Amino acid sequence: MSADIWARKIKRTSLDSMTDKKDIIRYRENISVLNKEIGDACRNCGRRPGEVTVIAATKYVGPEGVRMVHAMGLNDFGENRSDELLKKQEVLPEGARWHFIGHLQSRKAKIVVPLVEYIHSIDSLSTMEKVGNEAGKVPKTQKVLIEVNISGEQTKYGLRMDQVDPFINNASNIKNIEIKGFMTMAPYTSDMEYIRRIFAELRLLKVKMSGSYKDLDLTELSMGMSNDFKIAIEEGATMIRVGSNIFK
Repeated sequence: MSADIWARKIKRTSLDSMTDKKDIIRYRENISVLNKEIGDACRNCGRRPGEVTVIAATKYVGPEGVRMVHAMGLNDFGENRSDELLKKQEVLPEGARWHFIGHLQSRKAKIVVPLVEYIHSIDSLSTMEKVGNEAGKVPKTQKVLIEVNISGEQTKYGLRMDQVDPFINNASNIKNIEIKGFMTMAPYTSDMEYIRRIFAELRLLKVKMSGSYKDLDLTELSMGMSNDFKIAIEEGATMIRVGSNIFK
């Protein structure tokens, strides 16, 4: 759900039936602050909040927290682990959108694919093929993002920049898959200019690949988390993955 639609829903939602009032108050305040920060970041770069999808990262919150935040108007949720995805998706009504944002093991694709709108973390052809096979069983066309390790950190998953072009070329024959764009994770550092360069490089990569593969709709840039989402928005993010700023 885009940030401006979400903001309007916050004002209309009633949570009187929920029991944990402290969590309700805290989440509501966090969402209001986050929405303002998104609006400020968009104004700084001449964008509209509607261009940015807020994905609530649920790694450190249980199903009840997910349910509360959904009732406050947020509709996109991201989970890192397939077992947690199974539990948490059950508490939300049909129409809520789930994103798998963690590293996906091929053997877990049969769990993840039927439940999610997007997989943000594809970085191997074998995983892509497994996802395509599972999508064919649903049946559905699975939207995926290619994970790119811009910083080159050994502790991060993702393709190198020079691997992306041949990867897309080789993946083009895999059925039941729609490549929608790219994802990256910035390094954990206080150097905000370095983080900005990482996000800018992913944006430029998207521009380059869109020119090379005109038959693909490479519109999505998933980048930015709780500590750096404002920079990501300024550099063109269409999806931000925010956890602690909502659930802290």
